[in-house]
Amino acid sequence: MLTIEISKPGPPEVLRPAQRPIPTPLADEIVIRVAAAGVARADLLQRQGHYPPPKGASDIPGLDVAGTVHSLGANVRSWQVGDLVCAILTGGGYAEYCVAPAVQVLPIPHGWTFAEAATLPENLFTVYDNVVTRGGLRAGETILIHGGSSGIGTMAIMLALAKGAHPIATAGTAEKCVACLQLGAEHAINYKEADFVAEAQKLTQSRGVNLILDMVGGSYLDRNLDTLAPDGRLVIVATQGGRNATLDIGKLLLKRLRVMGSTMRARPSEAKGQVAAALFSDIWPLLPAKNYIRPVIDATFPLVDAHLAHERMESGAHLGKIVLLVG
Repeated sequence: MLTIEISKPGPPEVLRPAQRPIPTPLADEIVIRVAAAGVARADLLQRQGHYPPPKGASDIPGLDVAGTVHSLGANVRSWQVGDLVCAILTGGGYAEYCVAPAVQVLPIPHGWTFAEAATLPENLFTVYDNVVTRGGLRAGETILIHGGSSGIGTMAIMLALAKGAHPIATAGTAEKCVACLQLGAEHAINYKEADFVAEAQKLTQSRGVNLILDMVGGSYLDRNLDTLAPDGRLVIVATQGGRNATLDIGKLLLKRLRVMGSTMRARPSEAKGQVAAALFSDIWPLLPAKNYIRPVIDATFPLVDAHLAHERMESGAHLGKIVLLVG
């Protein structure tokens, strides 16, 4: 099968086409014939040598795919060969075939193409687990979403609306702010032109926001705490602004704040399966209508041009998810 390997840590050009055998599933796995694979920032970090795959995972990048069930492990009863599926992976998505634990697989929603379905797993697993399950977002609350025009950010805006919450997004250009508003954000703050703390306080009549979804990390920690309302929650899912920061514990005490963090990739299949089950029950029924949650695709590239997809993401110009088309 055709796959994309990381020949050595470095720039996008180190992504090279290669041939490997079609994988064989373990007892609780399925093999998917990949039609489309999502591109994630984690893939860029892995290519650069900063985010090695977990022990036992494929060295091939790619954390989410959509395609057709090709073969089944001996214990799998929930799927049949030929089913149309999408899945979250620990790696291996940049290939014509990949393996996935059966519990991490979901059906492609009615009316969604393979490319559209490839925008769902990594984004929805991450956003749902952190915004709904961990962050406890409730109807009527206000959520501040950093990086609102990214794949994660656009999904968070749409999920917040589906939950009856009030999303505010930050983005780095006027164009990206407009895109966030078009997706349903009630307000969009250009963080290069305005202080998001002051703007969020103004927009909430000085109450602050109830929940923040943050992909920046260290450099935003103190300002995020200033933005939260009493009993507010901060969920950190990436560290693009650094891993270290000084925490003013007094702010936590005075406003009864909670700071949480998580990563999806290294979690065991059982945990990802729990997220999949929650998504299937709570969110999957909403997807066929494409009302609240709909595909947001920035660009598509053939699998052999994965390096161009990485260049696009690294440019910072993308709006939504970048997808690789396979076959």
